[in-house]
Formats: sequence, structure tokens, C-alpha cells
Amino acid sequence: MPQLPLKREFAFTIMDVARLIKTYADQRARQFGISRAQWAVLIRIERTEGLKQSELAEMLDLQPISLTRLLDRLADNGLIERRADPNDRRANRLYLKPAAKPLLEQLAALGTDMMGTVLKGLDESTIERMLKELGRVKSNLRTAIQNNSTQQQAANG
Repeated sequence: MPQLPLKREFAFTIMDVARLIKTYADQRARQFGISRAQWAVLIRIERTEGLKQSELAEMLDLQPISLTRLLDRLADNGLIERRADPNDRRANRLYLKPAAKPLLEQLAALGTDMMGTVLKGLDESTIERMLKELGRVKSNLRTAIQNNSTQQQAANG
């Protein structure tokens, strides 16, 4: 088998790891009757209660209609509530209901267990180094996206 270019292999490996983590999280979250996507929504709302639906859609890179379906399910299960934004009658703000707290505690324990499995055999210094380097990659991507967007705007405007 021919040796693939290292930089291209890096991109493929990152995408494969992300896909596998998503699959594993979906499998594990099912025991609580939720999906990985619903789990991600709950975590974001927990971190930033009172955020707008539109802000959450942007954070999670979801289309508003997809997020609305997730929020509907979570609201139907008594885990979140939408409250009208006092400053914008078109917007809703999102809050956790008391029933979400025990589930979030269980999901936190599940996340710790999952990442123990995912990072098995890696020591703390390796994990810290990987996070630092992936942070650099993430920053490079954000800069490239911003520069590309700016160039496109200049070309169109």
C-alpha cells in the first residue's frame, strides 16, 4: 500500500476520529433515551442559559429547522423551556427545566467514561500537547475562513 501524504492523512484522520466519536456518543446516549445531538444541545444550554435559538443554531452549526426539531423533543420531554425574549418578540431564549439536572449529571459521568475509553493509553502530557496543537489547527482554520470570507466580500462588493 502506498504511503499517503502526511498532511492529507492528518485531515482524513481528524474527520474519521470525529465521526467515530459521534457514533460512539450516539450509541452511549441511547441508554438515556436521547441522541448525541440532543446531548450537545443540553450541554450548550447548560453552559449559556438564556441564549437565543439562533445563537445556539450558529454554535452547533445547525440549520434552524433542525435545531427546532431537537428543541421540540427536549421540550416535550420536560427538559428545556423556551421563553420569549423581552427585547425581541421574534426570538426565544432557552432555559433548562429542573428535570434536566439529573440527566446532565448522568451525561457528565457518561462523558467522563467515554473519554476514558477514547483516550486510553495516552498520558496527561500527551493529551495536553494534542489539545494545544489542535487548538493551533482550529485557530488556523478560523483565520483562513475569515480571510476567505473577507476576500469574497471584497470581490462581490
